[in-house]
Amino acid sequence: MKCDVFGKTGTRVHIQYVFRSTHCRSEKLVDKTDYIEAIHFLLFEENIKGWTRELAWNFLLFFQRVLEGHVFDVNCCRFFPSGLVVLSGGMDAQLKIWSAEDASCVVTFKGHKGGILDTAIVDRGRNVVSGSRDGTARLWDCGRSACLGVLADCGSSINGVAVGAADNSINLGSPEQMPSEREVGTEAKMLLLAREDKKLQCLGLQSRQPVFLFIGSDAFNCCTFLSGFLLLAGTQDGNIYQLDVRSPGAPVQVIHRSGAPVLSLLSFRDGFIASQGDGSCFIVQQDLDYVTELTGADCDPVYKVATWEKQIYTCCRDGLVRRYQLSDL
Repeated sequence: MKCDVFGKTGTRVHIQYVFRSTHCRSEKLVDKTDYIEAIHFLLFEENIKGWTRELAWNFLLFFQRVLEGHVFDVNCCRFFPSGLVVLSGGMDAQLKIWSAEDASCVVTFKGHKGGILDTAIVDRGRNVVSGSRDGTARLWDCGRSACLGVLADCGSSINGVAVGAADNSINLGSPEQMPSEREVGTEAKMLLLAREDKKLQCLGLQSRQPVFLFIGSDAFNCCTFLSGFLLLAGTQDGNIYQLDVRSPGAPVQVIHRSGAPVLSLLSFRDGFIASQGDGSCFIVQQDLDYVTELTGADCDPVYKVATWEKQIYTCCRDGLVRRYQLSDL
């Protein structure tokens, strides 16, 4: 099934606030997501939920931490669930763990032979997953600063990774060897890999056994889980595939808004948020009967999206972070 989502009923949400002076405009931001992840830190974590938004923003704007240590561009970064530690991956083929309190680099992981394009954190963060241009996905032990194994060797760049809990009906297979005692929280988890060679790969995180391999219309840029059996993946030619892991041979639906690359996908309420390389960012309800478009980015790519309650934040190549206030959808 393929549908143009903007043929459906929809509304536009205009910008509530723009945070300036966060980045200089450039073809490639030093880090596309650090400000969005900082927003996550300030507004999401339990230890500071009592803060007012104003206090949180003041902290964000006046007490930023500069995390210096990567040699080349930083492609991805995210906070650990504690909100006090940051994981980053760069074109120098290194993963780094940072203290958000004093900006010190506490751990550096080495082993990839190409730039790291995406990461995922397993449960509370004892283990993390990385995907690289060298075609491998690796599992890391944060406590011992060691690689626990190569989860997949694809022979093609891995542009996006996602970890999700599997529905009980999904057969993830059994590991060929006893998992290391250093693996924590990998059982009953799926690993999703968005690959440059037009393939979307799913495997058992602990078992390393294949679950499915789906071939799309173009390179896959990003992926995310909607539930224990539903997932989304976006391609370079603008397609958003929704697949059911229980029957992945044919997509549940293919959503196409434009031919611009799909850059990010985020599960949101009973639907999802997508952003694209032409500056479009929109919310799609799961039944596709209603679409909300977020305006303001013009033609600059929107790299990343984050949410908090009824607010949505977007990170754009023009160096601006935009905040949108939603009414009840």
